[in-house]
Amino acid sequence: SGGKDQVLEVYFPPNHDPAKDKVPGLILFHGGGWRGGAMEQFRYTCQYFASRGLVAVTANYQTIPIKTPENPNKIVCITDAKSAIRWMKQHAGELGMDSNKLITGGGSAGGHISVLATTNPGLNDPADPKDIDTSVVAYLLFNPAFGGNGDKESAEVDAMKHVKADFHPAIVFFGTGDGWKTGWLAILKRLKELGATSKIETWFAKDQAHGYWDNPEWNDLNLIEADRFLVSLGLLQGETTLKPVEGSDKKLVKMENK
Repeated sequence: SGGKDQVLEVYFPPNHDPAKDKVPGLILFHGGGWRGGAMEQFRYTCQYFASRGLVAVTANYQTIPIKTPENPNKIVCITDAKSAIRWMKQHAGELGMDSNKLITGGGSAGGHISVLATTNPGLNDPADPKDIDTSVVAYLLFNPAFGGNGDKESAEVDAMKHVKADFHPAIVFFGTGDGWKTGWLAILKRLKELGATSKIETWFAKDQAHGYWDNPEWNDLNLIEADRFLVSLGLLQGETTLKPVEGSDKKLVKMENK
């Protein structure tokens, strides 16, 4: 894309045999304001979920070279995310993955592009295989950035224009002090108006700002809840191997769905 190859890293479960195993997959996209960031952001998360039985991928994508007032160039990020999702499905056999059980998500801008890549039917790379769609079964969203930086001026990149009643189960994490949470809460309101029946959970970290989960203690708390969520969907089995730090004051609070 953009004349430059994009990269992804694949993490496999222990003793995974692609010839015999068909496990669920996970692909995560890093944050960085659509203009930067690196896939290293989700290495720890991918290592953890691979240890729990998923084929887990952290993926790169073409970012925007300059900030423009309306930023329609976010399109390149979304197109690349669609290509990465299709790549995973296309290579499901050699990865030992069930292409019908793919989970996606990401942090900040990466959360935004993961949702648009799976809900906007357009913005496809002409070089991508047309017979492979970008549908997924669930989302893991870490302070996803919706409703800013030109979304309202460009319908193509505005998640509000593309979420439908069949929106898939999602678990979403924010700090209570993160201004980006208003964008997600607006989408959540829209989903309720549409009668979305999916299982959607929103969790808050008290007094925390955008990107709070870069702190390892907070990150583990998020992953414990994300793990439990995937177990509830039948995408993982057993118990999380992570434990909250004893005596820590860090706690997540689940928002009541009214």
